[in-house]
Amino acid sequence: MNHGPTPPVVDAEKPDQLFAVIRRHWGFDALRPLQEQAMRAVLDGRDSLLVLPTGGGKSLCYQAPAVLRNEITVVISPLISLMKDQVDGLRACGVPAIQLNSSLSPEELREGEQAALEGAVRLVFASPERMATASFRALLTRIGVRTFAIDEAHCISHWGHDFRPEYRQLRELKRRFPQASVHAFTATATEPVRADIAEQLGLRDAEILVGNFDRPNLTYRVVPRNEQYDQTLDVIRRHPGEAGIIYCLRRRDVDQLTPLLKSNGIKAIAYHAGMSANERKAAHDVFTAEQCDVVVATVAFGMGIDRSNVRYVLHTGMPKSIEHYQQETGRAGRDGLEAECVLLYSGGDVVTWKKLMQKSVGEADGPVDPQYLESAYRHIADMEAYCRPVKCRHRSLVEYFGQQYEAENCGACDLCLGDAEPVPDAQTIAKKILSCVYRVQESFGAAHVAGVLRGANTAAIRGREHDKLTTYGLLAQHTLAEVRDFIQQLIGQELLLQVGDEYPVLKLNAASWDVMKDRRTARLLAIPVPERSPKADASPKSRGSRGAEVSWEGVDRELFEALRSLRLEMASQRGVPPYLVFSDATLRELARVRPSALEKMRFIYGVGEAKLRDFGQAMLDTLDAQCDSRNLSRDNANAAPPPPRDETPRKLSGGAIVAAELFRKGASIDEVMQNLKRARSTTCEYLSDYIRVAQPASIARWVPDEVYHQVAAAADRVGASALKPIFVELNEAVPYDVIRLVVTHLVATEKN
Repeated sequence: MNHGPTPPVVDAEKPDQLFAVIRRHWGFDALRPLQEQAMRAVLDGRDSLLVLPTGGGKSLCYQAPAVLRNEITVVISPLISLMKDQVDGLRACGVPAIQLNSSLSPEELREGEQAALEGAVRLVFASPERMATASFRALLTRIGVRTFAIDEAHCISHWGHDFRPEYRQLRELKRRFPQASVHAFTATATEPVRADIAEQLGLRDAEILVGNFDRPNLTYRVVPRNEQYDQTLDVIRRHPGEAGIIYCLRRRDVDQLTPLLKSNGIKAIAYHAGMSANERKAAHDVFTAEQCDVVVATVAFGMGIDRSNVRYVLHTGMPKSIEHYQQETGRAGRDGLEAECVLLYSGGDVVTWKKLMQKSVGEADGPVDPQYLESAYRHIADMEAYCRPVKCRHRSLVEYFGQQYEAENCGACDLCLGDAEPVPDAQTIAKKILSCVYRVQESFGAAHVAGVLRGANTAAIRGREHDKLTTYGLLAQHTLAEVRDFIQQLIGQELLLQVGDEYPVLKLNAASWDVMKDRRTARLLAIPVPERSPKADASPKSRGSRGAEVSWEGVDRELFEALRSLRLEMASQRGVPPYLVFSDATLRELARVRPSALEKMRFIYGVGEAKLRDFGQAMLDTLDAQCDSRNLSRDNANAAPPPPRDETPRKLSGGAIVAAELFRKGASIDEVMQNLKRARSTTCEYLSDYIRVAQPASIARWVPDEVYHQVAAAADRVGASALKPIFVELNEAVPYDVIRLVVTHLVATEKN
């Protein structure tokens, strides 16, 4: 069993070593928000809980410290496919890692366990079920494991959207390994779920880090579902040759849609729980190997999908919770580049989900938590509210998870992009709907009220003589779907109430009467189906993606496709998914900068030493051939920057607040280290945060003026967008943390 080369031993206390390790193995010059704080918690041996959206870089937060500390970290992961992809990715970066699970033969398991005992690996991936076995726990005790990382940690919470009973046993970790730190990682967790995770795992003095839930590179659209098949084709045709995931509510929907797509020449593959394990694995492998670009699936196609260049996710029906929606759409654009998320919505989806919930309760083997249905119905109602064209989609998602959204216009959802059109005479329509609710004595649901307004000739309406009401047929010129949508929009604006779970009825409130008396204005929007089948060469910007214009700026498309073909070939030879060779973000940067030598390729985003050694020459040969034959410029130093990352300002919290006060009073780095009992690297991070927020006129107390001016001059020559070029420019004599303090101060004071 090949575990990969053993990384060099480094000193975790040296402030520049963390960035050196990340640069060497992963090729990153800078970290995303909260990544460094999360890594420092691991290095300090302090329990932590990190919540970052999919694509936010959670894995690196336990992988890099494992290499830096030169000791084993045990990663508890729910799916074998997810473990395999992570192990393959780590080995591609030159980091020795293994998985110990049921996919291995007894001989492979013994070999892996021996490698762990000998210290030949840095990360061991295992399932929660294996963690429960006495033999595995005994192995970890012999190794002396001091760090556990729990992936998909929301699975431990009853209040989460994907509770798994086997995760509950992980509460034993702190008791069985009292000297070890436990670090929980998840992409979706509301505040109650976060509190439950910390309690269930018994985290002590934990560093709780919650990132920005917004995914600015994703464009969200909610479209009324009418011609589902044609609408699905529309989305696929907007993304020719690009990867996409199509989610369906039921298995039979998957089985019906997949052959229809194939009949239109689309290489689609099905995936759902009704297929055999071998069939599911084959579908997963075909998709991740980029031998197929479209997978049609139920939610069973989930956590194990790490393909980074998924450019669209289409839901043919409403998911059962915002948490599920956030996680499923989060599989798009994991590389930070633009992607589209489309949801085809119908009010009937709510009824479908409630029936499925009731069925699951009826088929349960044992007693069901009485709060289960109540919680499930609440999640459905929240998801239904999101689908209404009332509020910016980005704002809705961010606020659901308890954060504020500052932008007035996100520029990346149907509502902010102007896809929705105001409905003419909305006030009159609203008054007709509210009046009808009043005249049926607030005793019926949306379907019945819509039928009355449209003048439907049904036994239910005639039997109650609702065909005699003055509101009967007042909206006959509108379709049933339109009237239902108008009703839902009024509910979303809290101008009308919907009460009850199993059989909800419409009720008036004070705001309803204000509308009927023209003391308040109702707003109704119509969202047309997006224009069908744009040209195949339509620019990403035309698809409505906010980050597309920047991420494609300066990129030679033909060269990008040539590098993409080469990547597929190299991945096939190695038997790994193409994105583990290089991400699309790295390929775009190569096609933008077009480095002329291997040494210059080291500065490209995502090119570490192992990948430079294994793939660099082949990439350079293709660059040479393409650039020579087409007379393309090389070494474009002034090219556009890599894909935009979330740079939302962070507020000081926890230890950073105490440190900031000490720094404000003039304390040195050593003094703050001793006072807070934190490592130098963590203390320097606190100082960087203090400089960013307080913007002091001088940082001479912590960085000598001579060194400050050296770093500032180097930053002026090579730019301050990345630390590595400055480090090299200064002959690697100035530590990364010092460079970072100076650059932070330069950027902070430049704004004034």
